[in-house]
Amino acid sequence: MDYKDTLLLPKSDFPMRGNLPTNEPKRYKKWFDSDVYEQMKAKRDGAKMFTLHDGPPYANGDIHIGHALNKVLKDIILKYNYFQGRAVRMTPGWDCHGLPIEQKVEEKIGKSKKEAMPKEKFRELCREHASRFVDIQRDSFKKLGVIADWDNPYVTMDFKFEANIYRTLCEVAKKGLLVERHKPIFWSWAAQTALADAEVEYEDKEDYSIYVHFELSDSAKEKLDIDSKAGMVIWTTTPWTLPANSGISINPDEMYILTDDGHIVAEARYDAMIEEGVVSGHSSRKISAVELENLLAINPLNGRSSKIVLGEHVMMDGGTGCVHTAPGHGEDDYRVGLKYNLDVIMPVNEKGLYDESVVGLNLLPNPEEFVGTHIFKANEPILELLGDSLLKVSKFTHSYPHCWRTKKPLIYRATNQWFISIDDTPKGSDKSLRDNALEAIESVEFFPKSAKNRLKPMIEGRPDWCISRQRSWGVPIAFFRLKSTKEVVLDEDVLEHIATLFDTHGADAWYSMSIDELLPEGSKYKADELEKINDILDVWFDSGSTWNSVLSSGNYDAGEYPASLYIEGSDQHRGWFQSSLLLSSAINQVSPYKNLITHGFTVDEKGEKMSKSKGNVVAPEKVIKQYGSEILRLWVALSDYQSDLKISDGILKQTAEQYRKIRNTFRFLLANVNDLESYVSVDEYGELDRWILAKASEVFASVNESFSNNDFLRGFATLNHFITNELSGIYMDITKDRLYCEAKDSQTRRATQSAMAHISKSMLALIAPTLTYTADEILDFAPALFKEGLEDVFDLVYTPVPEVEASFDDSVLIEAREKFFEAIDSLKKEKIIKATLELEIAGDVSSLPIKDAKDLEDWFVVSAIKESSEGEELASFEVDGKNFSVHKATAHKCPRCWRFASSAEDEVCPRCQEVVS
Repeated sequence: MDYKDTLLLPKSDFPMRGNLPTNEPKRYKKWFDSDVYEQMKAKRDGAKMFTLHDGPPYANGDIHIGHALNKVLKDIILKYNYFQGRAVRMTPGWDCHGLPIEQKVEEKIGKSKKEAMPKEKFRELCREHASRFVDIQRDSFKKLGVIADWDNPYVTMDFKFEANIYRTLCEVAKKGLLVERHKPIFWSWAAQTALADAEVEYEDKEDYSIYVHFELSDSAKEKLDIDSKAGMVIWTTTPWTLPANSGISINPDEMYILTDDGHIVAEARYDAMIEEGVVSGHSSRKISAVELENLLAINPLNGRSSKIVLGEHVMMDGGTGCVHTAPGHGEDDYRVGLKYNLDVIMPVNEKGLYDESVVGLNLLPNPEEFVGTHIFKANEPILELLGDSLLKVSKFTHSYPHCWRTKKPLIYRATNQWFISIDDTPKGSDKSLRDNALEAIESVEFFPKSAKNRLKPMIEGRPDWCISRQRSWGVPIAFFRLKSTKEVVLDEDVLEHIATLFDTHGADAWYSMSIDELLPEGSKYKADELEKINDILDVWFDSGSTWNSVLSSGNYDAGEYPASLYIEGSDQHRGWFQSSLLLSSAINQVSPYKNLITHGFTVDEKGEKMSKSKGNVVAPEKVIKQYGSEILRLWVALSDYQSDLKISDGILKQTAEQYRKIRNTFRFLLANVNDLESYVSVDEYGELDRWILAKASEVFASVNESFSNNDFLRGFATLNHFITNELSGIYMDITKDRLYCEAKDSQTRRATQSAMAHISKSMLALIAPTLTYTADEILDFAPALFKEGLEDVFDLVYTPVPEVEASFDDSVLIEAREKFFEAIDSLKKEKIIKATLELEIAGDVSSLPIKDAKDLEDWFVVSAIKESSEGEELASFEVDGKNFSVHKATAHKCPRCWRFASSAEDEVCPRCQEVVS
C-alpha cells in the first residue's frame, strides 16, 4: 500500500523564489494607487504620534546609493513605529534653491544669455529644472518601497513655502538677531558669492610660507629707546593679503626679544626662528607685549602704518608670535581690529581680482599694474617687491578651505552681508542665541551618543551665521531700505504684505513687482523713498526653517513640532542639524527635534569612497533591477549605519542569501499551518512547543528592544540567529513527524501548528518595517486563521507570542544534540546510515530533562531512546559526564512514517496504524 496520500504534507502557494525585480513594481503600484499613506493615517487615527521630519535632498540629479540608504532607513524607522501601533507622519521634502541648480541652468543657456534675461525669467528656468528632478527622485524613492506623503511633499520653491521661509526670516529680525555688517566671510571668487561654514570643504593646497620684517616707526623706536634697526617679524601664508595689512597682533602674555640684527620675535619662538634661519642675531633685549601695544610699524610693501595690537588668538606653536593682521581678510583679524579700530581695507572684488582701491589707497608700488590681477597670481610679484624685508620664503602643503561646489580655494573677504548674531539675546529671552541652542541640545537624545560631542562644540565655537548670498535663485532677503538713511524697514504691515504676496505669486514677486506694488495700501512709506535689498538667503536657511514651514505652518499634515526624529548623514552636524537648531532656538528657544540619529556614508567593500573613475559606484537602480529593493532594504538593516556602510555585489549576494533564509522559513511555517482553524489553549502545548514559544518570546522581546533603540543590525542579528538555530535548525526539523504523520486534529499536531502560527505572526510584524513587500506577500498566502481579518500588511500590529508555562532547560539538551550529530557524522559520510531514524540512543534517559518519551526521540530525530539497547553499537557521546551509546534500531521501519517502530517488516507502527484506521 502507498501511504503517501495518508500523510499531511505541507501545502502553500507562497513561492520559494521572490522574483523581486519583476513582482515588486506591481505591488508598489497597487499600494500607491490605493493611497496607502492615507490608509495608514486612518488606521492609526487617535494613536500616539511619531513624527519623522525629512531632511530635504537637493533637487539636482538622480538619486545615489547614499540617498537610498537615508530614505530606506527613515522608512524602516517610520514603519517600525507604525507596526508598534503608533500614528506616523513623514512629509518628504526637497531643497530647490541655490547655486548648484543656478550653475546647471547657466551651463545650459550660457552666461551671456543669463545676464541678458530678466532675473524672474532665469528663476523660472531654475524652477523648471528643480521640478523635473523632484519628480525623478520621487519615482526613484517609491521604487525602494518607501512610503510617505508623496502626493503632498514640501518643496522649498513652492509659493507658500517661500512665503514661510520669508516669515521665518522676519521672525528672526523681530527677535533682534538679524544684523548687517561689513565683515570678512568665506568668499568663493569662482562662484562670486558668500558661503556659510556648511558649504566649505577642506582640501590640501600648496602655499607660500613667508617671514617679513616690518620696521618700527621712528616714534615707536623713540618710546622704546631704540636708536638702531628694529622691526616686527611677521609670518603669513597669504602674500596677496599684505597690501590690506593694518596691524600686527602679538600675544599679551608673552615676552618679545629684540635680536642684535634688529628683529623682534616672541621669546617662546626665538630658538625655532634661529633654527629655521629666519633670524640670526643674539638676543639683545627683552620687551613685554604691553610695551609694544599701540606702537606703529611700517608695512614694507606700501609704507602704510601698521598698529601693534594684543590678541588672544596669537599662538606659540608656529610662526614668530607676531601675526600679520588684515581685518578685511580674516575672522580673528576682524575681531581684534574692532577692538583697536583698525582700518578694514578690502582691495579685492567679487571675482578675486584687485580693484581700483589699490590705486586710490596706494596699497602697492605701481598699483595700476595690479588692477584686474587675480590675487593668487599676485603672490610672486609681491614677494619681489618686498626686497630685503623678505627674510625667508618657502612653500608647504596644508589643509585649506575650498568651495563645496566649484572646488576652488576660498578667500576671506570683507563685504556687506547679513548675519544672524549668535551672541545677541533674542527678544523675550534672557539668554543669547548660542546659550539657548546649547541648552536645547541637552534635551535631545542622540544616536550614537557621541554625536552630541560633535554638534555641541560646533555651536560653542561657531561665528555669526552669514545668511546672505549674491545670487539669483533663492528666497530674497525682501526688505526695503530708506534711501536717505540706509535704515532697513522692518514695519510689520509691510513685511506681512510681502509675505502674503509671496503666498500667491512666490518670491519672484520681489523681482517682477515694483516697490509701489509691494507696499500695502495706505502705507506710511513712499515708493520713491525706498530701495530693495537684492541679496538672497543661504539655502541652509531654507532647509533650517523647514520645521516652521512644514511642522508649524498648518500647510501640511506633517505631524508634531518638535519632531520626534531628525535623521541624516554625519555631515549634517555642520549643516541641517545645526541650521534647524539655531532657527528654532532663535524663535522658540527649543530644539526642533527630540531625537537625532546620525548615519555614515556608503563606501565600497574595501572601505573606499565611491567614484566613477574607480568604477566602484553602486547605483540603486541597478541593485533594484538585479536583486530587488527588498535586498537593498535588508542591506540597510543588516549594516552598522552609525559608521560608514560597505556595499558591493558580493555583499548584496550575501544579503540575498539571508533574505532567502527568512523567506523560506516563513514558507515552511505557512505551509504547515495551512489547515489550522483554531489555536489550542495555552495549557495544551507540549514540552517542545512551550520551549520554542518561550525562546521566541525572549528573542522577540530582545529584537523589539533593539529596533526601538534604532539598532536594526543587532535586532536582525538576534532574529537571524534564532531563525537559523532554534527555529529552523531544531524546532522545524524535530516537529516534521508530528506535522506530517499524526492525525490531522491530534492535540500534538494542533499544538505545534498553533505555536508556529503565533511565532510567524509575531515575527512577521518584526520584519515588516524592513521587508514590507515580503510581509504583504506572505499575508496574501496566509490561512484565514493567521490573517484574522487582516486585509494587507498595513493592518498588522506587533503582538508578542502567548506566554506559556516554563518548559525544560535546554542547555544540556542542545549540547547533547550537538554531540550526537558530531558522533554520527562519519556514519552518514561512510553511508552506514542514510537517516538518523535508523538509530536509537541508549543511556541514562532520566538525565535528559524532556519527560515525554516521544518528544525526547523527536529532539534527536531517532526512533527510540532507552536505558539499554541490543542493537549494534555504532557510536557514542558524552554529556555532563554521562555516556550515551548510539545503536542500530532494533525495530522494523514503518513504511508510512519511516520511524523504526514497527513489530514486523512492511507493517505500519502502532501510531500510524491508529491514524490510518
